[in-house]
Amino acid sequence: MGKSTQVLIINEKDNVVTALRELKAGLQVSVEIQGRTQKITLLSNIPMGHKFALKDIEEGEAVIKYGEPIGQGTTKIARGEHVHVHNVASQPRGGLR
Repeated sequence: MGKSTQVLIINEKDNVVTALRELKAGLQVSVEIQGRTQKITLLSNIPMGHKFALKDIEEGEAVIKYGEPIGQGTTKIARGEHVHVHNVASQPRGGLR
């Protein structure tokens, strides 16, 4: 991992990206997925280890990390916005409905 690495995406199916260091709102980050790079401007401060949206996530839509749903949006989450307990409900046992 190079010293310029700021983010980590685990699986090509993911719709969230994990920050490897604290990232400030307004920063444009590069996210590489399957050899293609996307540039995303952060709408929120993202603490280290937290997630931000790779794409717009609609209310009720699954939040995907590790290629699997980990919860669902409780409100619309914009591309580049912090994804955490304030806008995601944990996945209930037995999966999302």
